[in-house]
Amino acid sequence: MFTHQLNDDTSLKLLTLQDAPALFSLVDNSREHLRPWMPWCDATKEVSDSEKFIQATMTKFANHNGFEAGIWYRGEIAGVIGFHYVDWHNRKTSIGYWLGESFTGKGLVTLASKALINHAFDTYDLTRINLCAAVENKASQAVAARLGFTKEGVTRRALRVGDVFQDCVEYGLLKEEWTNRT
Repeated sequence: MFTHQLNDDTSLKLLTLQDAPALFSLVDNSREHLRPWMPWCDATKEVSDSEKFIQATMTKFANHNGFEAGIWYRGEIAGVIGFHYVDWHNRKTSIGYWLGESFTGKGLVTLASKALINHAFDTYDLTRINLCAAVENKASQAVAARLGFTKEGVTRRALRVGDVFQDCVEYGLLKEEWTNRT
């Protein structure tokens, strides 16, 4: 299965069904950390829910419509990053990511995002990447800023987490902005 080494400690790997127990454990141990931002958190109640998620990501990958990869740090799954979809006609995608609580503050999302951005622009030849971060999710917004995304506005009530509708800061990154930056 596809694996991409980011540095000595960190790699990306497409998720397989064998990863479901570790993925579920990561979610379960980080539930309070993830709950404010991740609409799927409370619906992930058992390993079979992680298996269903992984199966859906495998189908998405097989259909050339995005993918999800595990972020692995020192041999442990630390989080997930991926493209929600790929709009081939308009040559764009949307990136999303999350980390288990014990893996935050290590630069893992920024490192993994750089690899996916390069993949989107160099391999897929896309022209744009979108990123949505809840208005109150300052950590995710900081990642977008570090990567050179441009804040394009706020979409009201764009993300439902539980019974709460959150406003979402919309960011965009164009291929030429990334190419000129690196």
